[in-house]
Amino acid sequence: MRLRVNVKSVGKRRKSVEEASCEIAGRPGTVRDLILAVVDSQVAEYNQRIEQSQGGEGQCPEVLACLTKEAIEDQAESGKIGFGISYGEKKADLAAARENALQCFEDGIYRIFADGYALDRLDEDIVVTEEKVFTFVRLTMLTGRMW
Repeated sequence: MRLRVNVKSVGKRRKSVEEASCEIAGRPGTVRDLILAVVDSQVAEYNQRIEQSQGGEGQCPEVLACLTKEAIEDQAESGKIGFGISYGEKKADLAAARENALQCFEDGIYRIFADGYALDRLDEDIVVTEEKVFTFVRLTMLTGRMW
C-alpha cells in the first residue's frame, strides 16, 4: 500500500514541507501498526542504500558522483554538503528500530497527525487509505525544566 506522508525538505526556503509517498506492507489498523509498517519500510530502504553504496552482490558502487550548483546551494542552507553516500557499513537493526520508534512515540519525542488530526495512543484505531495524508513531527525540547 502506498502511504502519503508530509516530509520537511532540508534546505528549501519557500515550501519546506512537501508530500512524499512511502510504500508499506498491508493496511495498518492501529497507530502501533502504522508506526511499525513505516519503520519496516524505512529500515529496508536504508539497508538497501547501504548495500548499493558498498557495491553489493551483482552491483557496482557509484564511481563518479557530482553535485550541481543548485544542489550545493540547497545543501549549504542546511549546513552540510555531501554526496548522499553512506560510508558506514553497519545496517540498521529492524528489531531495535521498531522498539525505539514505539518508545519515542510513547515518550512524546514525535507526534503523528492524520489529515490534521493528532493520533495520541498506540492502540488507537485508524483507517488508512491512500487518500489520507500522515504527518510525522519530531519535537525539540527547549531549555528549561520539564517538571
